[in-house]
Amino acid sequence: MSQIMNQQVWVVLCFVLVFIRLGKISYGKEEINAHQSFIVRIQDDLKPSEFTESEEWYSATLRSLTTVNQLNEDEAGQQQQQTDGRKSRAEFLHVYKTVFHGFSARLTPEQAEELKNRPQVLSVLPDRIRQLQTTRSPEFLGITSETPNGILSESDSGSNVIIGVMDTGIWPERRSFHDEGLGPVPAHWKGECEEGENFTKNLCNKKIIGARFFSAGYDAARGGVIRNNHTADLKSPRDTDGHGTHTASTAAGRAVANASLLGFAAGVAVGMAPKARIASYKICWKRGCMESDILAGIDKAAEDGVNIISISVGGGTATYNLDPIAIGSFGATEKGIFVSASAGNEGPTSFTVTNVAPWITSVGASTIDRKFPANLVLEDGQILKGASIFRPSPGAISKDFLPLIHAANATKDLSHGQAGGSFPFPSFSAATCGAGSLDEEKVKGKIVVCDRGGSPRVAKGEVVRLAGGVGVVVANVAPVGEGLVADAHLIPGLNLGETDGDKLRAYTKSNPNAKAKMVFQGTEVGVKPAPVVASFSSRGPNEESTYILKPDIIAPGVNILAAWPENVSPTEQPSDSRRTEFNIASGTSMSCPHVSGIAALLKGAHPDWSPAMIRSALMTTAYTHDLDGKALLDEKSYRESNVWDTGAGHVNPEKALDPGLVYDLTPEDYINFLCASNYTPTAIREITRRPSKCNKKNQTKRWDINYPAIVVLYTEFLANSSSPGFDLTVVRTVTNVVEGKSSYNVSAVNPKGANVTVNPARLDFSAKGQKQSFQVRIRAQKLEVRPGSPVTEWGKITWSDGKHHVKSPIGVVWVEGF
Repeated sequence: MSQIMNQQVWVVLCFVLVFIRLGKISYGKEEINAHQSFIVRIQDDLKPSEFTESEEWYSATLRSLTTVNQLNEDEAGQQQQQTDGRKSRAEFLHVYKTVFHGFSARLTPEQAEELKNRPQVLSVLPDRIRQLQTTRSPEFLGITSETPNGILSESDSGSNVIIGVMDTGIWPERRSFHDEGLGPVPAHWKGECEEGENFTKNLCNKKIIGARFFSAGYDAARGGVIRNNHTADLKSPRDTDGHGTHTASTAAGRAVANASLLGFAAGVAVGMAPKARIASYKICWKRGCMESDILAGIDKAAEDGVNIISISVGGGTATYNLDPIAIGSFGATEKGIFVSASAGNEGPTSFTVTNVAPWITSVGASTIDRKFPANLVLEDGQILKGASIFRPSPGAISKDFLPLIHAANATKDLSHGQAGGSFPFPSFSAATCGAGSLDEEKVKGKIVVCDRGGSPRVAKGEVVRLAGGVGVVVANVAPVGEGLVADAHLIPGLNLGETDGDKLRAYTKSNPNAKAKMVFQGTEVGVKPAPVVASFSSRGPNEESTYILKPDIIAPGVNILAAWPENVSPTEQPSDSRRTEFNIASGTSMSCPHVSGIAALLKGAHPDWSPAMIRSALMTTAYTHDLDGKALLDEKSYRESNVWDTGAGHVNPEKALDPGLVYDLTPEDYINFLCASNYTPTAIREITRRPSKCNKKNQTKRWDINYPAIVVLYTEFLANSSSPGFDLTVVRTVTNVVEGKSSYNVSAVNPKGANVTVNPARLDFSAKGQKQSFQVRIRAQKLEVRPGSPVTEWGKITWSDGKHHVKSPIGVVWVEGF
């Protein structure tokens, strides 16, 4: 999964079946098969009068194709029954009715091409696979019931708010999901609790008020994109992976005392919005999440009446009209649903952020002030500081120094004594402790150093154990940097950052008799600096539209304790027989539900706020300093981070409750932005489900979208003009969300090489809900920029009435040939 605790890491921390490069989605050789799943968008207002239901029309459209789809009738009917609980047309995998009009079905490439030429068909998209991207964090964020008039009391802990969690399902028996003391299910709920394998309706309660599962797209792909021999998946909402249970309890778990993982992180485990209701939508399975199933989940959640959608799934960027998550999220946003999504785990590389549509809140990851230290003490006296969740039994750890070897020097010879020389494992596989790569004679009785990458970190320890090793050290390599996540290793093991990893590799290389010992130190709180930006957290700029800042915000996503299924080991390794009620995981999959839960609290306190108002409150009140008041650092190098890393900053829930002013956006504003971004009317309709006409004469500029951040580009075109610099005016509108009169004055911090002025410099409000507009004039100097090496400088503007401080970052990007 893309949670970092068990992530398959290559050079840039990615575990994906669809490989992303330069923000575009590329497809593997197996994507197009004889039959493949496609998502078909229909212009529903063209339905002929002889059809009473759209579904009948869709079915007739499929049957009219020159080559009739030969999908097995019985199999398709069974798939559709689980999709929406009733028998439907056998041709369909899913029929979409709420945030998207159309269907998904198995088609040949020829049939897909034929459909594209039908006048009622807006688009035909190949069904791709996406991947999943969680005690102390509420306290760290300042969310406590002891705060008078705080976010918990003002929202009643989110009791009337429903969070739709799009994930791997849920394990409903966990104590985090009890409903003691909860009031009636919110009246606006229209969903249900679907039954399936090992899951009955009575498992839902006043906490888990709904549960559904969507596997038709995944099933259709099992013989195509997904070569899957796994049998652990259950056709029901039950979670057999762990990811969904973890994210659901992070967002809205009830308080559970004495929670821990093997004694680590002991305390009270509680979600952000402990009274919010959970609706679980199982869209992901052992080998990933198909876009047709994701879209079906979003479509049904909007119909069911959720208020928040939390989706910790990613897979690169595409134009918004080709991205089913973006398309479905637009429809959800239009219905007033706040959509929170993970930003991705491909950091620290730039241009890796995902879920970048302006109507989605994209969440990056940060650390909290807790860690699990474990040191590797070298025989020469060096102490290398790492992290581990290994709990040794008494006497299991030798106090003596043990032999130490780097895996690259323990390569198995594959020649098997044949003439012609040796055939060692490839150096990458050996250095990273790939399965079967280690020579038993060389590692027996030793601690083995494995480079990070190539396989899950905990799996490396299993390879070492099978080869006779007694301990494992997983050492970061470039460009991962110093980022550390703790793992529940099966043998004595710990993880090291890149700098200490390099020291260790140098030590083993220069010393043929290298020795070391491990010292495990348990749980440490009050760690400084905190928070810092997680090294794995994906970074901007937003490659689809640089004018839209992504990620929007960062939130806790490293070493997060939350609920875990009963039948899944904490490492998800087959050899791990341990079972635990809670687990510690890392990833933007964990930061996303933090923001989802906080958004539920804001929605509970302010039921009239739009999704854009909630996001604005989160962004304009975010902080860009750590607990000591110093600039937020980047875990990769422990140097100062920038806005491409943090978005507007670190989420600050209590401040977001009372932001003073907000930047609101309507669906029409998003459509105007799409027009300004040169989307065609057809492409816009593929996103919005309705016709739109772009007014070229009075068209809004891309930088004028009413976002809580401002990003402008100094392009090569402007740089080559006769002007020695550029002069651009940006328009923003704020809405007063405070009762009574108020006056705000503005202050500005200039980006280096630019000058910012705001007009007017004072805004006066006489009532709640009143709007005021202002202009931000940005004048920038000409700057020589090397091709492929853009330069960004950051400043900010702050509106303040003495109590509220409404902050917006301002970025000026110099780039050649953008």
